Amino acid sequence: MFELDFRSRIPIYEQLVDKIIELIINNVLKPDEQLPSVRVLASELTINPNTIQKAYRELEYQGYIYSVPGKGSFIKPAVSGDNTARLQSLEDELNRIITEMRYLGMPPDEIVTRVNDLLSKDKGGKMND
Repeated sequence: MFELDFRSRIPIYEQLVDKIIELIINNVLKPDEQLPSVRVLASELTINPNTIQKAYRELEYQGYIYSVPGKGSFIKPAVSGDNTARLQSLEDELNRIITEMRYLGMPPDEIVTRVNDLLSKDKGGKMND
């Protein structure tokens, strides 16, 4: 389920956070589905349980999971409420990517075409079409 690169400069907990978010937005992990316990996942990945706990805390802070004391951690259902801060962060990241694509010589119409292609292939998230 999780492939981590132990030689990467990216910390293990960040890799784990990114992988879980990817699984959530691609609907591999469903709302209210329970995540493996810290102990079980640490054993499966052969990493320190504190690393798993740190990743779970970060996911909870970002609003992707929630914890039930004595039960474990679960995937938080998507809410259409106030996601302004996260959407702004994603927009800033998209702006950085587009700026880099333009710097590398990609014309604006090609960027739009690629974005539209990606949107047509989208399997995760909510479609507002």
